[in-house]
Amino acid sequence: MRFFSVASLLLTALAVSTAAQSPLKLIPIPREVREATAQSLSQGVQIACTSPCDSEDAFAVDDLKSYLASQGVTVNATSPVNILVVRYGSPISKSILSDASPDKKTQADFPAEMKAEGYAIIPDGKGLAITADSGSGIFYALQTVKQLVTGYGTNATLHTATIRDWPAMRYRGLSDDLSRGPFPTFEFQKKQIRTLAAYKVNIYSPYFEHTMQYTGHPLMAPPGGSLTQAQARELGAYASKYHIIIIPEQEAFGHLHYLLNWEKYSPIAETPHGQVLAPGQADAQKLTHDMFSELAQIYPGPFLHLGADETVELGKGQTKAEVDSRGLGTVYLDFLQRIVTDLQPLNRKLLFWGDIAYKEPDLLKQLPDSFKKATIAVPWEYNPHPNGFDRYIKPFTDAGFETWVAPGINNWSRVYPNWNNGLDNIQRFTLDGQKLGATGQLNTIWNDDGEALVNADWYGILYGAEAAWHKGEASIPAFQSSFGENFHGDATGKIDEAQRELMAAHKLLKDSPYKVDGQDLLFWQDPWNSDGQRIAGQLRPLLSELRLHSERALVLVAEARTANPNLRETDALDVLDLGARRMDLIGLKFQISDEIANSYAHAFALQTSKTKEDHEELARELNSINAVNGKLQDLRNNYSLLRDLYEQAWLKSYRPYFLRNNLERYDFTIQMWLGRIDRMRTAQRQWTNSQTLPTAAELGIPAPALPLN
Repeated sequence: MRFFSVASLLLTALAVSTAAQSPLKLIPIPREVREATAQSLSQGVQIACTSPCDSEDAFAVDDLKSYLASQGVTVNATSPVNILVVRYGSPISKSILSDASPDKKTQADFPAEMKAEGYAIIPDGKGLAITADSGSGIFYALQTVKQLVTGYGTNATLHTATIRDWPAMRYRGLSDDLSRGPFPTFEFQKKQIRTLAAYKVNIYSPYFEHTMQYTGHPLMAPPGGSLTQAQARELGAYASKYHIIIIPEQEAFGHLHYLLNWEKYSPIAETPHGQVLAPGQADAQKLTHDMFSELAQIYPGPFLHLGADETVELGKGQTKAEVDSRGLGTVYLDFLQRIVTDLQPLNRKLLFWGDIAYKEPDLLKQLPDSFKKATIAVPWEYNPHPNGFDRYIKPFTDAGFETWVAPGINNWSRVYPNWNNGLDNIQRFTLDGQKLGATGQLNTIWNDDGEALVNADWYGILYGAEAAWHKGEASIPAFQSSFGENFHGDATGKIDEAQRELMAAHKLLKDSPYKVDGQDLLFWQDPWNSDGQRIAGQLRPLLSELRLHSERALVLVAEARTANPNLRETDALDVLDLGARRMDLIGLKFQISDEIANSYAHAFALQTSKTKEDHEELARELNSINAVNGKLQDLRNNYSLLRDLYEQAWLKSYRPYFLRNNLERYDFTIQMWLGRIDRMRTAQRQWTNSQTLPTAAELGIPAPALPLN
């Protein structure tokens, strides 16, 4: 074992200013970083924790060792490369902190802003030395060390640097939709925890409408698609090792449709089989009391999330007279106050979504201080806003609420997330939150139509981590140039370029007369019906460019895989590939539909000809539509392939629950094209037998939109 000396630590400061390497690809970018020399890890690395090494630090060291092993890097006591882990307090730790400081002045103590989660790293000739004043700080320092290692096996390199780092926002979280269909396997949830922690996220908030199991309300949770209380407890204990707090969100006002479908709960529904509780019903508040009393026993953290967003039916049913008399905002906030008051014995801080309450700034100011102290307002908005997000935040900060901001990655209802919207939204909303005093960011992923694949979401999740940790405006270009190497180990830049190609594809659709990006509904749209033909008219000029962007993304992913067979997070690359294929098929199906319409119109016009040449051309046109390599077969084949790829991707992260709903869409679409193949085959036989053809309308083929050649 090689021990570090104070003298050797001081000498390394001389090397820091001479660094002349490419910028480090770190996410989040540290508060202060100066790159130094790089060390080969061909002989592995030794990692030492000064005695005594408490259990938190030992776990962080073991986590680093596991990561290095996954990258083919050996950990051994004879390596000339060292990583020293020192909890703050010793002379060595003070020298580390001093050397990391910009002015090189010895610090008597950790700066106040760094104590909770900050850390310092310095080079030490042949390695790194780190120190922190907390278990979280040590853990985050070692997560940064992971990112300083590039390459694989004996080709791996440790990039050394002088770093002082601490977060801009105390709470940095992810809200994960577990109620719109996709439900992760328990092992994948653990992977989510590990990955979030690796990027210094400290909150994981599973979103429940009906998918948390409650002993007092057993009708609520669907078989195969819910979290047991034993699993929840295990996940909470697992997350705490990674310095992550789990905040369960159980909807407590709106978004309770699945529960309110049960006849037992119909008396407390604002409208029949609706989504919103009727505040005037005593059993409505009893329901929230029951659920949150159980949640408090399951999840030991200091927070619970009430939801209470999008209560669109309030005042449309049982509560209409009261809303008409007192006003929607008053009735809404009154019920929210009753819930909060009732749950005070749980001794938890209660989060609530801000989309209803922000519209009532005067009422918010009038709320009692006891309510404000017991709650955290979480305004959300998921679109870009060039003029900022003050109007969503200030009603709460001006009224004295602790406030977190909730941007969204824009993954929902799309063939692949739209990062144009997502990155812009996350950047500006988080920045404005920091300026206005928000203490947290709760980034969001949603699965509105039940098709989203969570392995498509890491790009937006990691940028959310960057924006919440980073003080001020988090650079989108810097993130985009770092993601591929940092997350996947791709030093070629091709993964980053592939993500930008799909952004370009989304933008092309959004900027078209269609004015909607790559939505799932567009992927499923039948190009032959009237709505499909209307959309086709808006998209024709850009279909080729759309496909070229998508296909370029496919090529780039393939090239990155070829360049590095040891890429990380390959399941996410599979989903990136799938997203590009789905985007490409949107363009192909509209192109092919036009070609089929033209070919059939041409064939139909030739049936009155008496020449052999025209009849042969007619047969060729029909065969181009329907034969071994026919255009109808192209559409059948593409949807069949994507069905299989989608199912494989789903089962890598989700439980089988709800998968059938999505596969049925594929199967239905495949059957639609098979039916058209059969009808066209009948038309071909009709030509052979009677030298006549049915009209295009009889076959469902649209009229040509383009001039016939």
